[in-house]
Amino acid sequence: HEKLKGKLIMTVEQAADRVAWERVRNSGIGGSDIACIMGLNPWKSPYALYAEKHGDVEPEDLSNNEFVYWGTVLEQVVADRFCELTGKKVRKCGTLQDESYDFMLANVDRLVVGENAGLECKTANGFKSKDWDGDELPDSYYCQCQWYMAITGCDKWYIACLIGGNHFVWKKIPRNDEFIEDMRAQAIVFWSNLESNIPPEVDGSESTAATIDKMNKDKLAVDSIALPSAAEQYIKCIDGLNATKKVLLEQLAQAQNALKLMLNGSESGVFMDRKITYKQTAARVTLDDKALKKDLPDVYAKYAKVGKPSMRFTLK
Repeated sequence: HEKLKGKLIMTVEQAADRVAWERVRNSGIGGSDIACIMGLNPWKSPYALYAEKHGDVEPEDLSNNEFVYWGTVLEQVVADRFCELTGKKVRKCGTLQDESYDFMLANVDRLVVGENAGLECKTANGFKSKDWDGDELPDSYYCQCQWYMAITGCDKWYIACLIGGNHFVWKKIPRNDEFIEDMRAQAIVFWSNLESNIPPEVDGSESTAATIDKMNKDKLAVDSIALPSAAEQYIKCIDGLNATKKVLLEQLAQAQNALKLMLNGSESGVFMDRKITYKQTAARVTLDDKALKKDLPDVYAKYAKVGKPSMRFTLK
C-alpha cells in the first residue's frame, strides 16, 4: 500500500484499549459518523451526533449491546470467508487520520494486499437481507466505505456481510469522487459548527426527540418562562398540522367505513394483491388497580411495576 494516504494514529494493538480507542474516536468524525451528518443514518440524526460530540449527552453505552458484540467477534470470520471466496489476502490496519483535516478519521477493518482497496466487515439480522439484494447495500454503509476511500485514497472498497448467521454476501464499491467531495464539504461545515457551538437544525426524527429528552430530563426548572418570538411559527405550525391531522383521520375513517360495507358481512375480502379483514377481537382484560390497591394493598405492592419516567410535551 505504497499509495495509501492517511496518517496512522492508532495501531490495532493500541485500539484494544477500548477507553483509549473511544477517546480517539470521539475526537473527530469517523466512518460511522459521516452517514449521520449526511442525513443517511436511519437511527441517528445530525442533531443527535452533534449533541454527543459536543458533550451535551453521553454517547450510547454499547458495551452490552449484543449486535455490537457479535459484529466485533465475527469480524475475523467475515474477513476469512471473504478471502476464501475471492482468493484475496487482507491485513489489519488501525485508525488513520486524513492528511488535510485532523478531525477526519478512518477506523479501517482491513486493507486488501496488492490492491489499492480496503474491506469493511459487517453482520446483519436475517430480516435485513433485502437491504443486500443485487447491488443494494444500506446507505450508511455506502457512506462509510466512501469515507474510508476519501481518507486512504483507495480507488475501491469491498464490503462483506454475514446475514442471519448463514447467508454471506460481498460487493465491490467503486470510488465516487463527486460523493466524496460532498461528504468532505458537509463534514467540514459540521466540525466548524461544532467548534463554534452551532448545532444543526432539529428535525422530526425519534433520534432527535430522544436526544432532546436526554439533555433535559435532569435539569428542567419548575418555573415558567416567556418564549422568544420565534416560538410563534412553531405554535402556528402545530395548530395547522393538528387541524390537517383531524381532517385526514376523518377521511381515513370514511374510506375504511366504505370498505367495511363492501365486505357485506364477510370477515375478509381481496382486491388484487390486497387483503382486507374486519372481525371481532377478543375482549381486553384489565385490572381495576384502584380497587386492588384499596382491598389488597400487599398484593398490589408485590406486583406493581414502576416504569421509567419519560418526558411529555403538551401545547394548550
